[in-house]
Amino acid sequence: MIGNYRDVILAPITTEKTISIMQNGNKVVFKVRNDANKVQIKQAVEKIFGVKVLRVNTINVKPKYKRVGRYAGTTSRYKKAIVTLAEGSQIEM
Repeated sequence: MIGNYRDVILAPITTEKTISIMQNGNKVVFKVRNDANKVQIKQAVEKIFGVKVLRVNTINVKPKYKRVGRYAGTTSRYKKAIVTLAEGSQIEM
């Protein structure tokens, strides 16, 4: 069970692809906890930012194999949430 709403949303994701998603539609992309579900993500965004959420799509990002010289390892896995906001709602990044 997740106690605080601020524990659900970890950080906004700002890459070229997510910025184009934000500009084309009324959507925002966040990095969220791995065990958070869509209902918890929706409640957290509505409470923290004071906006109306229409839909939440989630993506589990798998770890990638990386190598730096002779050292090898993997990146961390995380969950990404694409939040669709209602018309007139907006979150400033």
